[in-house]
Amino acid sequence: MRSINEIPIQVLSPDEMLTGQAEAVLTEVADLLERLLATGEEGSIDLRSLPLSPADRDWLDAKLGRGEVEISLEAGGRSTLYETAYSGVWKVVHRDTEERVVSEFIELAYVPAIVRPAGADIENAYEKLQSDLKQIS
Repeated sequence: MRSINEIPIQVLSPDEMLTGQAEAVLTEVADLLERLLATGEEGSIDLRSLPLSPADRDWLDAKLGRGEVEISLEAGGRSTLYETAYSGVWKVVHRDTEERVVSEFIELAYVPAIVRPAGADIENAYEKLQSDLKQIS
């Protein structure tokens, strides 16, 4: 019989432990993706508001994977957006000018909201293009 001192024990720090929260997030992603597909309604999950450990974040990132589209924006800090391996599921991270993460979302959308131009911007672009075309003629 082994003594208790011979039993191998591995001690994990809280940062290395999965809490189960990431699985819940993944289930919510599936529900929101179903709603996007059925109704066109977009949704998002604020990852910074959830009690996710670093291990949870790594697990979630691994499960979602990376797709083909990545976008980087500079506006009061750097924002990175990438489509995960699941079309319509986007990882969106906003950083301040010091490169600190200030917000982190999973966004369920055909195109992330921050990338879509406002109607007024499209109208201005149309008017400018019309003006430019008149100058060419």
